[in-house]
Amino acid sequence: MNHRSLGVLALAAMLAIAPLAAAQTKLKWAHVYETSEPYHTQALWAAEEIKKRTNGRYEIDVFPASTLGKETDLNQALPLGTVDIIYTGTAFAGRAYPPISIAAGPFIFRDYDHWQKFRNGPVFKDLAKGYEEKTGGAKILGYTYYGLRHLTANKMVTKPEDMKGMKLRVPDAPLFVMFPRAVGANPTPIAFAEVYLALQNGTVDAQENPLPTIDAKKFYEVQKYIILTGHITESLVTIMGAGTWAKLNDADRKIFSEVLWEASSRATQEIYDAENRLVTDFEKRGKTVVKVDRRPFMQAVQKAVTSPDAPWPRELYDRVEAIR
Repeated sequence: MNHRSLGVLALAAMLAIAPLAAAQTKLKWAHVYETSEPYHTQALWAAEEIKKRTNGRYEIDVFPASTLGKETDLNQALPLGTVDIIYTGTAFAGRAYPPISIAAGPFIFRDYDHWQKFRNGPVFKDLAKGYEEKTGGAKILGYTYYGLRHLTANKMVTKPEDMKGMKLRVPDAPLFVMFPRAVGANPTPIAFAEVYLALQNGTVDAQENPLPTIDAKKFYEVQKYIILTGHITESLVTIMGAGTWAKLNDADRKIFSEVLWEASSRATQEIYDAENRLVTDFEKRGKTVVKVDRRPFMQAVQKAVTSPDAPWPRELYDRVEAIR
């Protein structure tokens, strides 16, 4: 074969590859969690899996630990198209569609089994559809267990009255004030990335998060007590922006839907497993873990979660409570 023939073959190969290279789409997935947490590691797995299943047509860059902004910023960036996929709590998603925030309401779920049945059942599907319609097409493609939110503080808490006047850091979403107000605490919204310093310098007295987050963010280093109130069964939704979803063909929509749901299932199991071992782990590290009677705390919030002023209708509350 002569040089001319080799040149023709090389050109043909380049022309064959060029459309594939040109067709590659880069997407941005942003969140506020640490690189060590299952949310991030499963996002990386999903990005690689989607790349594989689409033959490299989609490449997803994952931006962890608030590198593209706080959670409020990411929710605002999604409809603008400056990010394509985000993790966010249902309380934050509730700013766009209030009923979905019921999943972040205090003592809405009896236990993990109740939450799982909600996740895989018609009530959550209806809420996801309502969110999509309200936001003009933003698509919820994953739903991840975040864990039971517990209190950490520098004072002992065994009953709601012990929280009276406590400056309690809460996420910057209106729903999170429901629990502290019901028990007489002073809710103080602070961005997630700033919580450790706020606890360290006394800007706030306490914070509340699931055990895996308390561990990952090292909040236990600047708090004396871990109090197992379990007041919210927290979860994250994986949302793709309306503009990005609209550009996908049916086959690619199926791939993204399957992979992102699987990633959320995998992260859910990891968080659940971590939660179960961390009580013992914290005790081994010398932390004081306080197991409280949760019933007085539940009674304190009952009026708020069934009130006509709640972000969700009473009919929805009754549907969630009826899940068995």
